[in-house]
Amino acid sequence: MTFFRLLPLALLAAIVVTAGPAMAAGDAAKGKKVFNKCKACHSDQKGKNMTGPSLFGVIGRKAGTEEGFTRYKGLKGADWTWNKEILMEYLKDPKKFLKEKTGHNSLMVLKLPKESDRENVIAYLETLK
Repeated sequence: MTFFRLLPLALLAAIVVTAGPAMAAGDAAKGKKVFNKCKACHSDQKGKNMTGPSLFGVIGRKAGTEEGFTRYKGLKGADWTWNKEILMEYLKDPKKFLKEKTGHNSLMVLKLPKESDRENVIAYLETLK
């Protein structure tokens, strides 16, 4: 009898444990489509800087250090390395993020307010190595 009382809780726990990481992971294929919004200023190719720096290999790179790119006004004094968590916050509102973190203004105008768009584009950026 106790088994049947605990079964629904065990099933719910199993669903939460298995669904949680999958929901937060993002979809790289969808992220590549979201990245089309970024292509006006950023390249996904190694070493191809545009108005903004190349985002090839951005995850794991210290902010403001893309080789060959020198227009990092908003990232002066940045002391972080790009990772999923920071990108989630940054891509939501880059101007606000940089003003709070560095005190500088950002030239980046694109915002990704939808969490799923941010998760997906980050999943795509993770493939660029």
